[in-house]
Amino acid sequence: MSRPTRAEIDLSALQQNLRQVRRTVGAHCQILAMVKADAYGHGVRGVAPALAAAGVEQFAVALVDEARELRELGLSQPILVMGGIFAGEEDLVVALDLQPIVDDLAAAQRLDRAGRQAGRIIDYHLKIDTGMGRLGLPPEELGAFLPRLAELSHLRMTGLMSHLAVADEPHRRLNDRQIASFRAQIARVEAAGFSPHFRHLANSAALYSRDLPDCNLVRPGIALYGGLTGETATAEIAQQPVMRLVSAVARLRAIAPGTGVSYGHRFVASRPSRVAAIPIGYGDGYNRLLSGRGEVLIGGRRATVAGTVCMDWTMVDVTDLPDVKIGDPVTLLGRDGDDQISAAEWAEQVGSITYEVFCNISRRVPRVFVGG
Repeated sequence: MSRPTRAEIDLSALQQNLRQVRRTVGAHCQILAMVKADAYGHGVRGVAPALAAAGVEQFAVALVDEARELRELGLSQPILVMGGIFAGEEDLVVALDLQPIVDDLAAAQRLDRAGRQAGRIIDYHLKIDTGMGRLGLPPEELGAFLPRLAELSHLRMTGLMSHLAVADEPHRRLNDRQIASFRAQIARVEAAGFSPHFRHLANSAALYSRDLPDCNLVRPGIALYGGLTGETATAEIAQQPVMRLVSAVARLRAIAPGTGVSYGHRFVASRPSRVAAIPIGYGDGYNRLLSGRGEVLIGGRRATVAGTVCMDWTMVDVTDLPDVKIGDPVTLLGRDGDDQISAAEWAEQVGSITYEVFCNISRRVPRVFVGG
């Protein structure tokens, strides 16, 4: 019998979240679905084909290797490599028909040489840093950059993009400054003779909080996976959780008062107790910071993690659930009956964000795709 720990990925919920994005942005916007980091930990081999079947026009990844995986799945949609291209990857861009971002002249020149040698025109998106302070060309360098870019005859600018730093805090004035800067850079790029068809600025938080008429492409990521949080995660956004992390009770022990449990004996029974051993741990992405505070659902009822989360095991105090038996299903993330442990709840307990909760579920946890 195999280990019962698995991540159930509800493709119907995924597609419902996609439909909600479409209703929000309207027919004038195409959708660039973010599937980097193994589809935010959900399993790109199931997620990407489901999104393609639901009509996603384009995909975005961080790395060329991630793009290669999409092509191996048979997906033919445009793929934007958001992390740019590292030296030596130019031939793969050509071979896999990828669209990289460009914000560096040396990288653009390498791409142009690869395109010339292959007799191909490489489409790319120019990224401008309007205030994120990470990747992207600073606006003050744009004037000198564009003439040099125009010299590269085997490159074609098909998109212009930037990234909002505080989109999940829509009241912040930085959003308005970045949007105004982006509009100004659109005008500068077009005045220099470029005609990028796609203009995009909105991630999940922005697409639900901002009207961006200058843009015709949106980049939903966490909104597709049902983990949108912050000021934009209102009741009007009926996002559905896509991942459900489950296991089962593998061992049960009755322990006497004063008995310590797990590393460091940070749980010591204060009464006659029953402790269940669940075959999941921080090696699977069940965060060690949940030690002594995280909760699981067994038969729709909550039980608390007893002591330190181990690499492969988590102990749970089931003293107040006397009918629990070996083999009973355990929900660590998701719904069981009338109760639910959300990624947002889990993230708050460990001082993180929903993105990290999903991405940290390790690859040794099988993804089981349902629905869709």
